[in-house]
Amino acid sequence: MATHTFEIDETIEVPRSRVFELFADHKTFGKLLGAPVKRIKNSNQADPNGLGSVRKLGIGPIGLEETVTSFEPDVLIEYTITSLSPIRNHLGRIRFEDTPEGHTRVRYRITFDDIVPYTGKLLSAGLEHAIRRGIRQIPELA
Repeated sequence: MATHTFEIDETIEVPRSRVFELFADHKTFGKLLGAPVKRIKNSNQADPNGLGSVRKLGIGPIGLEETVTSFEPDVLIEYTITSLSPIRNHLGRIRFEDTPEGHTRVRYRITFDDIVPYTGKLLSAGLEHAIRRGIRQIPELA
């Protein structure tokens, strides 16, 4: 079992509150990833997408469930896979910061262990590509 990590550090010319909103909303998050995403459990906080909310990525039995484990509005979202998965010890962490120009710095880090040898590198590269593509779409969605 190998550990895989990738980090994305991008600046987006959109205010932080709007960028956070796009990442926090499970449906919009799916648009950013290019995959169907549906919230299947609401958070018990004011924001239904907040701490403890669960989203399903994918279609039918192939989908994965992710649970939001940390949620600080306009600052941080952390989540982990909580359903059966071909990976273990997954943690997604998205941090949002203002830049001096009034833009948003997004630092997105995913780490996980693969179970099936050699699949982690492929999965990591695919996820990173999808997230980078999604981040480029944010100005259009904002």
